[in-house]
Amino acid sequence: MRTATTTGWLLRGKDGRLTAYAPAPGGIVRWTETRPGGPEWSGPQRFEVPGLEPYVSITQSAQGYVFLAGIRRRAHEDGRAETDVVYTTQFQSGRALTNWRSIGTPYGQDWERADQIGTPVAVVDGVGLHLYFRNAGRGVSGRRQDARGIWGPWLDLHGSRVLDAGAAGVSAQGRVELLASTADSVLRWRQEEPGGPLKRVKDTPAKSLTGSFSCAPADGDRVSHFWRAGADSVLHVQHAPAPGGEESAEAPAPVALTSLGTGGTGPVAVLRTTLDGQDCTVLAQRSASGLPAVAAYATRDEAATDATWSETGEECVGAPALALDAAGRVVAAALATDGTLRVARQRPDARGLALGDWVRV
Repeated sequence: MRTATTTGWLLRGKDGRLTAYAPAPGGIVRWTETRPGGPEWSGPQRFEVPGLEPYVSITQSAQGYVFLAGIRRRAHEDGRAETDVVYTTQFQSGRALTNWRSIGTPYGQDWERADQIGTPVAVVDGVGLHLYFRNAGRGVSGRRQDARGIWGPWLDLHGSRVLDAGAAGVSAQGRVELLASTADSVLRWRQEEPGGPLKRVKDTPAKSLTGSFSCAPADGDRVSHFWRAGADSVLHVQHAPAPGGEESAEAPAPVALTSLGTGGTGPVAVLRTTLDGQDCTVLAQRSASGLPAVAAYATRDEAATDATWSETGEECVGAPALALDAAGRVVAAALATDGTLRVARQRPDARGLALGDWVRV
């Protein structure tokens, strides 16, 4: 069974309300603020999805539509298991999800090969939804929607020895970038212009931990990529350049955020906001102790030399998530070991990034 952890599971809708999503056995659960800025929430509301594996990749369009994608595996009486990539859409906060729809796999009725695919990465640009995953040949495959919402043909993005189709991000101008990991490289694809095809660009030599990737928009038309080093779990960031000629295809070397140490697991949640009048990057992770931990640094300090983790709350499972609420406050969310949602909001009366008490939803 495929398992993975994502960070983008706390999102703000067009009406200003936050929604949190989590996989559950045979489905997903959802919590929604009852009004913009909270503090009350409704939920958990459970959505049954028979055969859905305990993983969901989540992305949001500029219109506020939320897309959730995963792997569905259904056993048949003859002993075979049918595996396909499925997705659903939520058009407004608190509203029902659409029926889960299948895009199949590239392998048709070859169920054995279909069962070898990895967990999907969902990302949406100004045209439509993209879904990508490690294929049975250890390259990367996927499909994308056109402007009418119709799925195009299967795409073979190539690549080899892929362990994980790690993460995807969208620049401020709407360009998609995709990462995948191998034992000794980070593979990269990007759109040269919003809505265009994904093109392979130069690999980054790096031994990364699978399941530790996350992406976030950066200044201009750039995307920043975060992952942990395979040898010591030190967090690294690579600020991929914007398109602009052949030379820009090679990204700069990743920067080790050594000030943040090695005491974390999984991907980091990334949020950019203003703290005390300064443009800052906020990170959240599950620390080695199991507690959520947050850090903030001036965005211009790309090596985060002044950042340190502050552990907070109680033991969580998976990666924490970050979002801004309707009042512009940083909100950290984590799933407790009992499956309940815990939320902490930035204190408006304190300097810097100071979170209030964690609240059980």
